[in-house]
Amino acid sequence: MSRARAKKIKLLLFDVDGVLTDGKIVLFPAPPGCEQTTQAEAHRHADAGGYAIASSTMVEAKGFHAHDGTAISLARLAGIRMGLITKRISETVALRARDLRLEHVRQGISDKLATFEEILRQEKLTAAQAAFVGDDVIDLPVMRRCGLAIAVPNARPEVHRAAHFVTQHAGGDGALRDAVEYILRAQGKLEEMVERYLSERQPTKTAPKE
Repeated sequence: MSRARAKKIKLLLFDVDGVLTDGKIVLFPAPPGCEQTTQAEAHRHADAGGYAIASSTMVEAKGFHAHDGTAISLARLAGIRMGLITKRISETVALRARDLRLEHVRQGISDKLATFEEILRQEKLTAAQAAFVGDDVIDLPVMRRCGLAIAVPNARPEVHRAAHFVTQHAGGDGALRDAVEYILRAQGKLEEMVERYLSERQPTKTAPKE
């Protein structure tokens, strides 16, 4: 059943902490002159707690896995739209999202289902055509609504029970790569996308001189 669901996917959305990362939040002093474009939004949620570190002198650091970056490139080659929905607001996430050229970046979101529905309307897709990768209870409303719910091994038990598929690798250790490969394999596109990915990165071959 999960493979049949995966065949329909045209949009893949995911959480950040615990999915793209191992869930740990590390704070560092901000380097002098460091521009933090997310601070206005962080200060807007400062009294709520759990959204962001509202400080111009500290940076919230996270670790990302290179395999997940490649996964996003493979998915894009296959025509799958990508995006993240996360409650926390982080300059680190904003930088990584720009690096990966994600189509949808939503930080500071506590009602992930409403944002999920908004993205579906923007993309003119149905819920059955969307997948979501989550790890904690805040992700459950979207996972119960989307066509393919994916959990990471380090997810909470409730999230595992809601999932149609559980990745082999943990969050921050290539979980998104597992999700993308599962979808592309179900759609019969994985090998083709890998070859396209490689061909785009090979240097142009010049004809031998006579």
